Amino acid sequence: MNQSAPPIGVFVTPVTPLQQNCTTVWCAVTKKAAVIDPGGSVDAIVDEAARRGLTLDQIWITHGHLDHAGGAAEMQEKTGAPIVGPHKADQFWIDRIVESGRMYGLPDARPFAPDRWLEDGDVVSLGETRWEVRHCPGHTPGHVVFFNRAARFAQVGDVLFKGSVGRTDFPMSDPPALIRSVVEKLWPMGDDVTFVPGHGPISTFGEERRTNPFVSDAALGRAPIRREPIGPA
Repeated sequence: MNQSAPPIGVFVTPVTPLQQNCTTVWCAVTKKAAVIDPGGSVDAIVDEAARRGLTLDQIWITHGHLDHAGGAAEMQEKTGAPIVGPHKADQFWIDRIVESGRMYGLPDARPFAPDRWLEDGDVVSLGETRWEVRHCPGHTPGHVVFFNRAARFAQVGDVLFKGSVGRTDFPMSDPPALIRSVVEKLWPMGDDVTFVPGHGPISTFGEERRTNPFVSDAALGRAPIRREPIGPA
């Protein structure tokens, strides 16, 4: 077996009028897949997964906002996959999905009951891959991110973007907590980690530490911090 072959695969589907990056990840060995943040376009995502020969095994949610979670109930009905995440502190956002759907012209969005809430330090398994969970409040109180250490890859939802960070003008947002989440939870993963944000282009933690006007080392007046060691969690 080729030891250099990547352990995971990824495809991104922008969904809803807010162009949220619904991200499908899968184990390269077993072809078991997880859909991260199915805010909408459920049929298109399911069809693309089938075209690639994937089995939709799980649904992962970073946080309870409409554009990230509004299609989770429909996807579960169509695939039978369990819904995993977010952190339970986002229950109130899940409860508001119908109201938010009316506001943004997405009347089919529905709330859901996660099969498993997530906590900081949890691990979720997908086929032969392991994904570490980090609780990263600030944008919402229950926001989590998913990190695959072996692939040096993370899906960070609306915590961090290329050149920006998540909004903090929502109920129960917390600007200082968001900055701490980035600096204390994301940066230690390593500058070489590639991440898919909730919206917009892919980037790396190293690029954002150098250039992001909100959380770069220069912007925060911080010396570079030591990354986590590579190896088993």
